[in-house]
Amino acid sequence: MTTAITKQPAVMSHRNFNPPAGPTAGAHLKREAYALIGRLKQTDPFSLSMPMVPAAAVSRRALSAITVHWARLREQLSREINQFIGTLEQAANAAADADRQLRFAGLKLRFNSLLDQFDIFADVISQRSEHKTGVWIAGLDVLAEDALRLKTNLYQVPPLMCFLERGHGAAIRKARTRLPGGDENPVAIIQVPRERLVGSGIASSLIHEAGHQGVALLGLMPSLRDAMRRAFVPPEQRRGWDLLQRWLSEILADFWALAHLGIGATLGLMGVVSLPVYFMFRVKDDDPHPFPWIRVMVSLAFGERLYPDPQWNQMRRLWLRLYPPEGRDPGTLEIIRQIEACLPAFVNLVVLHQNAKTRGQNLISLFPLEERKPDVLRSKFGQIEAHIRSSPVLTFAIIGQARADNRVSHEAEQDFLTKTLMFWARKRAESSIISLKQQFHP
Repeated sequence: MTTAITKQPAVMSHRNFNPPAGPTAGAHLKREAYALIGRLKQTDPFSLSMPMVPAAAVSRRALSAITVHWARLREQLSREINQFIGTLEQAANAAADADRQLRFAGLKLRFNSLLDQFDIFADVISQRSEHKTGVWIAGLDVLAEDALRLKTNLYQVPPLMCFLERGHGAAIRKARTRLPGGDENPVAIIQVPRERLVGSGIASSLIHEAGHQGVALLGLMPSLRDAMRRAFVPPEQRRGWDLLQRWLSEILADFWALAHLGIGATLGLMGVVSLPVYFMFRVKDDDPHPFPWIRVMVSLAFGERLYPDPQWNQMRRLWLRLYPPEGRDPGTLEIIRQIEACLPAFVNLVVLHQNAKTRGQNLISLFPLEERKPDVLRSKFGQIEAHIRSSPVLTFAIIGQARADNRVSHEAEQDFLTKTLMFWARKRAESSIISLKQQFHP
């Protein structure tokens, strides 16, 4: 038996289709505005979405700062969107519709910039869920905060978070600078390259970035640049002096690391900038970083000024053997000559500098230099287990000195520093839990 099949047209003829009346501009914009509000509601507070063990969590101060920051911005934008929806109930002509669309476009741009901020914080927090790595990063938080503490209480250390990223360079998004959309960043966020998670060199990179924050808090860049402009420089050294002024921000961050870590900072720097020889002597007019070869030489000059010891000459000879400057082009050699000629005056200017925010104290007096003298660090190496509890920065400085003296193997260095970071991450988590218990059971 054959079954008859009634065929239906695949496409309805346009002659039989009566489209509904299109939406008004107001209805369209209202739907789009409500969609923005719906997406804002999907951004849960970070305290409800942190996937890590307690020891890997960001500090309570950092979590509180970003939670309050995000809640305030989300509430503000939601209020502005609802106010915009209220204006859509009013009658409008074509000109008014165009103005409404322009206003909505501005709200959408603001919405996107807030999501950019949300993603910045979410990327930092979600990474803490990686097994062991999350606790490592929490230990780096503690290390960086410790590196922002000075002998004199000149500023409040801002909340701080670290995270890992691909690539070879560390970076910082400083607290109190601008986020996407122009809002003030409530926390300092330090990016650490994964390749630096090997040995004590991680401290050099991390404290260099923390140093950028410290330099900003002390207002050192404007006052030191002014001091350099007023300083007398022989004409035959002017080019070198101008380059040091251009590189001042990075040099000050290197100085910050050196003042906390001693020779461990220079060893870490050497590990970061050791590149093929073509890049070591390449002077770029638009680069805020000193070219790698001279950057190490500047670090050695500061180290010799802060902690006189034969080890600095030994390290200088090693660097010259690894990257001999002979054979470079005459222009580069002239720049090197000028910089080396004016380095003593430059180093002296920096370490003795003071401004209103240092309250009359020069830089050299703000850091624990006595505790970082090579002989002091050497004497502490035998009892290093006892020093873990006093300061993570001091612990890294002791290990850095031991590494320079060839007293510690790479394996022992790695194992001990891993233990140190995990100890401080766990200690911070336990302190946070104790604090919470005291709030509920005083």
